[in-house]
Amino acid sequence: MTDNQLMEEARDGKVEKLAVLFERHHVALFNYFLRLTGNRPGSEDLVQEVFIRILKYRATYQGNDKFTLWMYKIARNAHIDHLRKQKDTVPLEDQFEELRSPELIPEEKVEKARQAALLSRALKKLSPKKKEILLLSRFENLKYREIAELMECPVGTVKVLIHRAVRELGQIYSQLSQEACRHEM
Repeated sequence: MTDNQLMEEARDGKVEKLAVLFERHHVALFNYFLRLTGNRPGSEDLVQEVFIRILKYRATYQGNDKFTLWMYKIARNAHIDHLRKQKDTVPLEDQFEELRSPELIPEEKVEKARQAALLSRALKKLSPKKKEILLLSRFENLKYREIAELMECPVGTVKVLIHRAVRELGQIYSQLSQEACRHEM
């Protein structure tokens, strides 16, 4: 069954179909939140929150859009609510923890880990909006049209935002890479 068919059945009372949707999408959703927050326990909590909201609001599912688009709308709202709650306790820029590099591994893996850590640091320096749009387009593979629908803006705006975010990410990554090279010397 397709995701849409499963969600339509869940909407119509067969809530056990949500278990199949959870199995299909919880890893991608976890990775989305992990990339946004850098926090594993928080990401797990957010995945749970998304599926609680899907259960709670299943009657509102129309079936016109892809299920994943509807799910990411809920995920986006859950993340925004989470940030609002955290805003009073922890500054936004401090809500992201460093991803640990693996210890004692072959040289190629060390270099990949170094590059991944640099990319992670560069992503953290982007504004939340630019980071989110990059994650949706590059890591979650949503189409521009789907992102535009999700963010409630024109497709052209999405293209411009992605272009600017990629350019800024590249500049930040290059700067961090140069700094790392200077420190290694």
